[in-house]
Amino acid sequence: MGAQWKAKGKALVADAKGKLFGKLVKEIMVAARLGGGDPAANSRLRMAVEAARKASMPKDTLDRAIKKGAGVGADAVNYSSVLFEGYAPHRVPVMVECLTDNPNRTAPNMRVCFRKGQMSAVAWDFDHVGMIEGEPENGADVEMAAIEAGAQDFEPGDEEGVTLFITEIADLDAVSKALPAQGIKVLSVKLGYKAKNPVSMSSLSAEQQEEVQDFLAGLENDDDVQHVYAGLVD
Repeated sequence: MGAQWKAKGKALVADAKGKLFGKLVKEIMVAARLGGGDPAANSRLRMAVEAARKASMPKDTLDRAIKKGAGVGADAVNYSSVLFEGYAPHRVPVMVECLTDNPNRTAPNMRVCFRKGQMSAVAWDFDHVGMIEGEPENGADVEMAAIEAGAQDFEPGDEEGVTLFITEIADLDAVSKALPAQGIKVLSVKLGYKAKNPVSMSSLSAEQQEEVQDFLAGLENDDDVQHVYAGLVD
């Protein structure tokens, strides 16, 4: 039984790593297609490459993804961005960003994922913003760093010790370049969606919280889903 459990655990880890690599490869390819294959001249690609390296993606895989996205070679692939919106259980608004080479496959898959929720227009309840995850170094003052770098706002990130800096879309690149000088190590840079009227987790029962979390996990598990933005706060 022990050996079976260890084998299952290794399989789950490998599966999770494979899904992460798949999402990173898509992001690299789209970044290369939109801004060219040179990370030095393409901030979105530079951050995607950095994320891939942190995840220990093999160099051959990384280089191949850049070439495919930039349209170099016979196996170039074109991914398009598709946005889905609706509600998770208990009226939690959700924006789902997909990268797909086949929208005709992705749309039905999303309808299945939303069966326990509701597909509906909720974009009005979100702001489209720049999002920068950063880690203060050497006792850097996060609030002062945000002000000096030109961020619109900041809040605790998903991981302990990480801060999420919110920017205007047009200011994303400038703020991401200014933060390191203020003692903030930049971990990721992207455009995303921030809910205007998020649902408080404390307003939901334990059972309701579990239903919402299971729904969001189902979305995240879809291979075409790149990012899920839920209107939830602690």
